[in-house]
Amino acid sequence: MTENNKYPKITALAITLNEEENVKRYVESLTFADEIIFIDSQSVDNTIKFAEEMGVKVIQRKFDNFSNQRNFAINQAKNDWVVFFDLDEVITNEIAEEIASKANDFEDIVAYYVKRNFFLFNKHLKHGGFQNDKAVRLFNKNYCKYNGNFVHEEIQAQGKTAVLNHSINHYSYKNFDHYCNKLNFYSKLHAIKLFKDNKRPNLYHFVIKPAYRFAWQYFYRLGILDGKEGFLSAKINSFFVFKRYLELWMLNNKLQ
Repeated sequence: MTENNKYPKITALAITLNEEENVKRYVESLTFADEIIFIDSQSVDNTIKFAEEMGVKVIQRKFDNFSNQRNFAINQAKNDWVVFFDLDEVITNEIAEEIASKANDFEDIVAYYVKRNFFLFNKHLKHGGFQNDKAVRLFNKNYCKYNGNFVHEEIQAQGKTAVLNHSINHYSYKNFDHYCNKLNFYSKLHAIKLFKDNKRPNLYHFVIKPAYRFAWQYFYRLGILDGKEGFLSAKINSFFVFKRYLELWMLNNKLQ
């Protein structure tokens, strides 16, 4: 955490679960932060130990869904302006300096999007919809909150937004095992939300929706130009759609 008085007060937030390999890099990149807080979902590795050794405030909270976890984190920040990156996102010196410069002259902007370069197994995907990927990562907590989605949560901003010039690298999947674990986790969360909304899957959800997802990403959004990784990414997301409805079908069957 910085002691440089030229920066305004910014809180850096993150939600964590077994992120020991990313903690040091992540914390050291937050040169502009006056306060760093991790909301940890009961990690069983050295995430908490490493974070606390580096001066991070760690708060344990049992995970229910991403929006609730993130909104809880926002409420812990002592400063109005916060950054909320994920630990699998690499904050470069350029983006850190830009955040610090924006923080000195926020004007009437309440939230800033950051463009993300998506990597699948260390291959930068430049098509398939990822070329337009961006997410709010810097915002004023008084005008922003997450939208309630269990997965793929997004900031709802009450005011003007803008996009930072520099981008970050997003390494969402480390390896195939990591991908499988994420797929199962996200699928279950999606299914729980659909179940609470009284949705019931049918043949359309198991066949048409996954096929459409693949075609949309691989052909329409030109994922085919990313080679075998583009095909794999489209296949992964297609199966993710199938898996969420399979989980939903299993939930509904438990009631019968």
